[in-house]
Amino acid sequence: MKKIAIIMGSDSDLPVVEKGIQVLEEYGVPYEVHVYSAHRTPVEAKEFSVNARQNGFGAIIAAAGKAAHLAGAIAANTTLPVIGIPVKSSTLDGLDALLSTVQMPSGIPVATVAIDGAANAALLALQILSVSDADIADKLDAARRSAAEAVLKKNEAISARFSN
Repeated sequence: MKKIAIIMGSDSDLPVVEKGIQVLEEYGVPYEVHVYSAHRTPVEAKEFSVNARQNGFGAIIAAAGKAAHLAGAIAANTTLPVIGIPVKSSTLDGLDALLSTVQMPSGIPVATVAIDGAANAALLALQILSVSDADIADKLDAARRSAAEAVLKKNEAISARFSN
């Protein structure tokens, strides 16, 4: 089974990233978490990216706030799928990170989730792995069915309460 990498630009991003880690643990998918900065540790970030495929990774999640160049720096050095999580900062409420993550030049794609959207980043990484892993695909399908059933139960209760 392929691993998923989660890279944070700073350990201050951990409270956001933990939501994605929880999803990966629920699905039983192996992962590694690292702190590499696009600006303060560019050599280490590049080395990780260049070697990620041969080290057994199938996707990389990169979380960063403010200038948020981490996902792009990672994507520039690998052809593995990279998913960016723009992290909300006190400066511009994460809009700066969102724009830095989503506005990649042609040829270097980064899939980008919502500001602080670590759970969706993990789910997207799982969906990528599910293309070649039937067990993950089955778990994702079951989770979707369960979520739909929960909504339909809520619909029943609300409809019964407010129908005349």
